[in-house]
Amino acid sequence: MLASALALVAVLPFAAEAHGPTRQRVVEKIEINAPADKVWEVVSNFQDMSWHPAIEKTEGEGGNAVDATRTLTLQGGGQIHEKLTKFDEAGKVYNYVITEVDVKVLPVENYSSRITVTGDGEKSEVEWWGAFYRGFMNNDPPPELSDEAAVKAITGVYTSGLAALKEKLEGGN
Repeated sequence: MLASALALVAVLPFAAEAHGPTRQRVVEKIEINAPADKVWEVVSNFQDMSWHPAIEKTEGEGGNAVDATRTLTLQGGGQIHEKLTKFDEAGKVYNYVITEVDVKVLPVENYSSRITVTGDGEKSEVEWWGAFYRGFMNNDPPPELSDEAAVKAITGVYTSGLAALKEKLEGGN
């Protein structure tokens, strides 16, 4: 019994280093000078993400029904396949997951996301929230598939998309 306890104590320092990746989160928000209904009208169509500058084309089926799918074709190549997991028209929120993406296109695994629109008169806030793991699920990831790379990539997707959405709604495009 003493030998078992000593063996366990000897192994414990290494167990802490062998845990693998941790779930990362990114939350970005933007205020838009437009009523929530107008903002929701643009972002709520799961089959149309033309407001995002990185998206060349959106194809899908199922509309805004739970389990609807879409394929985002990116500017410069690459695709992201997604599925709608929740759609709440009254609450102005929807959730979706990535079902397939090459980590060279977006360095994440097990990605889920939520877009919410809240309003206060003629102003709205759009919040884009995501949770995911880095693109390399084992220990010692290469730099391009690390936690930092995943957070940076998702932050870039959200900030550029929200800025373009604000421009579209405030600039009258």
